[in-house]
Amino acid sequence: MAVACGLTAALTLVPLSRGDIGPARVSGAGSVLPAKADTCRDPEASLPPSTADGPAVAAIKARGKLIVGVDQNSYRWGYRDPATGRLEGFDIDLARAIAQDLLGSPDAVVFRAIPTNQRIAALENGTVDLVVRTMTINCKRIRQVAFSTAYFQAGQQVLAPEDSPVTGYDSSLKGKRVCSAEGSTAYEALERQSFGAVFRDRHEDSPQDEDVHTVPNQLDCLVRLQMGEVDAVVTDNALAAGQAAQDPAVTLKGRPFTTEYYGVAAKLGNDDLVRRVNQVLVDYRKGPWTKAYDRWLRTVLPGISGPPAPKYRTN
Repeated sequence: MAVACGLTAALTLVPLSRGDIGPARVSGAGSVLPAKADTCRDPEASLPPSTADGPAVAAIKARGKLIVGVDQNSYRWGYRDPATGRLEGFDIDLARAIAQDLLGSPDAVVFRAIPTNQRIAALENGTVDLVVRTMTINCKRIRQVAFSTAYFQAGQQVLAPEDSPVTGYDSSLKGKRVCSAEGSTAYEALERQSFGAVFRDRHEDSPQDEDVHTVPNQLDCLVRLQMGEVDAVVTDNALAAGQAAQDPAVTLKGRPFTTEYYGVAAKLGNDDLVRRVNQVLVDYRKGPWTKAYDRWLRTVLPGISGPPAPKYRTN
């Protein structure tokens, strides 16, 4: 585990180059929890696809670059290959496909690494045009940002050392120290039902926040787990599978206890951009999605037959 910890830290600390960044497993049994406490209907329903340009698309074309908020620390999703220095992963492939459609080149994209808890703010303040960063669509978030149709189905799950007595998202967490990312659906799940786990820092949401149980970036939880500062991690199984692939001493416990869908996020009001992304996804589902899945995820998340079917609004 110590060796894996060193590798994880190295991946975390490799800086983004100016060429990429712009200025700006299974054991036990789990419990079932509703994916969200909200009561809105079909949050995954998005605007119908369109190739028409609007003000948001026009601004991107005038700039000549698409600016996308991504992760650089999530293995197989968005991470910096230490051998090449290049950002790679499932989300990165999708971001490049959007750039290809909008600007004619998969390289016409500026990647900005943003922490989990800054994804929404980065859209609201115009730091990025889009966020392609394993971002779950839910009722709370659709009031803050505009989502594309879903491009991947995931679920919350527990990650812990293979020899841990933790069996999943259940009473085995009582008294255990659990880590999740700030602003994540995993943290929201723990707020609703923690099973007696310790999941908040002593000085949560203050300048003295210890960033041990709640951390800015999800990969930080794996580091905390490897260092023995926490006993388990709650996160999307899609991300946890990548972390288990990095460190064979940890494994997924129990079963996913939510159903969640990832979407590409845009600023509220940028409807033309959302429609254009949905059009890209229409074509992406026909072949490129499977190619990306085969390359990045099949070995760690086997058995997925294809992307989620799109849902569109009728009003």
